Parts: sequence; structure tokens; C-alpha cells
Amino acid sequence: MNDFPTMRGRMEYFCLGCNSRFGVDKLHYTCPKCGGVFLLEDTAFEALAENPPVYYKTLFDKRAASKTTALRGIFRFYELMAPILEERDIVHLGEGNTPIVSASPALEKYLGTPMAFKNDGQNPSGSFKDRGMACAFSYLKSLVRENGWDNVLTVCASTGDTSASAALYGAYVGDPITTVVILPQGKVTPQQLAQPLGSGAMVLEVPGVFDDCMKVVEHLADNYRVALLNSKNAWRILGQESYAFEVAQYFDWDTYRKAVFVPIGNAGNITAVMSGFLKLQRLGVIPSLPRIFGVQSAHADPVYRFYSQADAKKRHYEPVTVTPSVAQAAMIGNPVSFPRVKHYVEQYEKIGGPGSFQVIQVEEQAIIESMLLANRHGHISCTQGGECLAGLIRAKEMGLIEPQELAILDATAHALKFSGFQQMYFENAFPPEYGITPKKELMNAPELVITAQEKAELSPEAYTVRAAENVVKRLGLKSL
Repeated sequence: MNDFPTMRGRMEYFCLGCNSRFGVDKLHYTCPKCGGVFLLEDTAFEALAENPPVYYKTLFDKRAASKTTALRGIFRFYELMAPILEERDIVHLGEGNTPIVSASPALEKYLGTPMAFKNDGQNPSGSFKDRGMACAFSYLKSLVRENGWDNVLTVCASTGDTSASAALYGAYVGDPITTVVILPQGKVTPQQLAQPLGSGAMVLEVPGVFDDCMKVVEHLADNYRVALLNSKNAWRILGQESYAFEVAQYFDWDTYRKAVFVPIGNAGNITAVMSGFLKLQRLGVIPSLPRIFGVQSAHADPVYRFYSQADAKKRHYEPVTVTPSVAQAAMIGNPVSFPRVKHYVEQYEKIGGPGSFQVIQVEEQAIIESMLLANRHGHISCTQGGECLAGLIRAKEMGLIEPQELAILDATAHALKFSGFQQMYFENAFPPEYGITPKKELMNAPELVITAQEKAELSPEAYTVRAAENVVKRLGLKSL
């Protein structure tokens, strides 16, 4: 029996700059009137309140075991996200449902506070971007079908994860979609570069950093017929709200004394997380809002600088010039979604009160060493996950974490994507601009047990014995 929902909402683009509204029959990125960024709103959302909170708790819990492909991932929260899409248009590659893994006992003891990572690196392309991309491509499929388009060029700027995700979903959907990604030359890890290449996307490089790539992509979107897949695309934000829904569901819809740490980067994810929790609170599905901590490296911290001014009337936003960061996906000096962050922070603080949203600044040394700390205790944290852990440690030092408050940290990508930075640490190979000096006790390297020349000079049996004896000596083993 097919259990796909029959209800449909009424979606509109809402401009944060001039409050204009537009229908969703066209793909908009910025407001045609003022150039402001959009949010997507379901103008029929209040009708959902006709059902009691327990209705949605039961419904979403039931769908977690659904065999209907379109409801197996992020769209099990269909009513809360994009309730205009038809089942035939929804793309599901296994995104969502990523695990929340509690800190190992030793790590929790070290930190002195309960903590868990949500491993979004276990999404199909290895990052949280798949949540937004699943929603964006589902909407794009519906437009293609409704308009009969025979040629659609998608384009995105990326530090690695967005391009990998866009290329993967574009390859899966196939004709008439062609995927192009624009990357900063030499600023993407080899692992991340391999992903869009392997998915068959056209990869174009430009000198500079992500912000330079974004300017090129924005020019293309403003002047040519292309489908922009960066977080300026408000459908991406909708899909990423599923992160908040999953966190709440995992804890049986109890978000009291929970603190969610999110790296800011281009600010799309922290926008989505706040929006998601606010939706649940509006429906009474969660009784209270969890606290939100955005985290930024001192090498790319415009949002931190804005909110570090305590007097809201004196705050002034300015982009910053970034310097190299190991949290490469967060190395963005002018986040596209900052207006969205500001919009939701105002709503969040009205309900959650002072301290419900905060931004923490951390140093590069703390980011890389927090990643190593997490992974040495059995986690699979990327550098952005290390940024979140560094943020938790810093927040605790500042007295911002309450006793017994559970911190949920966003590990946005798989650790393997950023293994090159780990190797640079182990080899003390960071250029000076990173400002990182490795500690010997954290460095690690393979040790050769026996040389190739020794092996060549010994019989196979003697080689085995010699190699084993060397291992015994190195480990200090005792005979049985």
C-alpha cells in the first residue's frame, strides 16, 4: 500500500530584502525587484496545527520504517518541507537518517560534558549537502516535467562538498540535466575533486577562493539560463531543515537542555537548522527550542564579528578577507545566507530568549587538534566536525554550557575527505599562513618493521620469523 501524503501546501518565495512574494512556478535565486535572498514559505502551514502534536510525532516515527522510496529519506517530513512535490519527482539516494553517535566514555570524561556527533558525512556523497541537493533536484525534476524542458544546465560554486553532491544527484537524474561545477584552483582536497570528476561533471577552475567562484556563478545565474545549485537556491535550505527534524526525532522530540553546534560556512545549514526547529516548535512537536551555537574559524569569521557586538543596534555586517583554513568548507568570507541567519536569529531569540543563539570563534590549531581528538576516540569527524568540537571546548571554557546540557555536534562531511590535512599535521607540512604548529604527542606515522633488502636476503620462512621478532621487540610482547 502506498502511503505517500495526499495533502499539498501553497509554497511561495519570500524576499528578505523588500518582502515581495513570488510563485514557485519558476526557479528564483534572488529577488527580481531588489536582489535580496529568498526564503520559501508554505502559506498554508498554519493549517497543519489543526492536528495535535502527537499526530506528527506518530506520523514521522511511522514513516521512519516506510518502504515507500520517496519517504525513506528527508521527505518523511514531507508536510514540513516542500509539500507541493509529487512522488514521481522526488529523488532519493539514501540521504538523511544519519546516525547520532555519543562521545566515547573516555572522550566524554576528557570534555567533562555529554556530547554526540551527528555524522552527516554518512550521506551518499559524504556530506550534509545531499539533504539540500535531494530537495533541489526533486523540485528541478518537477519543473522539467511541467515545462517539457529538453536541456537544463546546473551550475554551482564549491569548496568541494557542494560540487560532489550536485554532480552525484545530477548524474543520477540524468537527461536533460547537465552538471557544471566551478572550483577555486588548488583549494579543494584531491578526494573532493575526484568526486565530481568521477560523476562525469564538467569541472571548471578559477584562481582565488570560494567567494570568487560564487561571484562568477552569480553572474551566470543573473544573465543566462542556468539552474543555480548553491544555497542561494532556497530549495536547498528546505532540504537541509531535515537535519533539525532528525535530531528532534532521535531524542523522542525532547530538545530540552540540548545545544546544537553547527559550522557556519556559507550560513545555509545554520539557517536551515534554526528554521527546522522553529517549525517544530510552532506545531508544538517540540516543547522548547534547543540552543544553537554557530562556529567560525578566526580565519573566516564575519558572522562572529557581527554578533560579538552585544548591542544589537550597533551591529554592522562586513565581509572579511579569508586566510587558509583546515575547515575548508567553512572558509567563506561573505556568506550568502547571512540575511537568512539574521532573520531567523531574531525569531529564535524571541522564543528562546538571550543565549539561545550564539557564535563562537575558534583558532585553526584548535580545529585540527579537535578533529584528531575526536577521531582518536573512535569518531569519523571531518575538519568542520573538529571546528564544532573546538567550539564546544571554547564554549565550555567561557562558561556558556550548562551542567548536563547535551551538545550535538555537526560533523558535516566524512573524515576521509579531509585526510590530507591530517597528513599535513603529522608531517609538519602546514604553510605558515595556517598558523598551525603540530604537537609531537599527536603526530603519527607508519613504522617499517623490516626493510625490503632484508626480506630479499632471507628465505620466506626466515623473513616471517624475523619480521615477527621485530614486532615482538617493538611491542614488548611476552611469550605464552
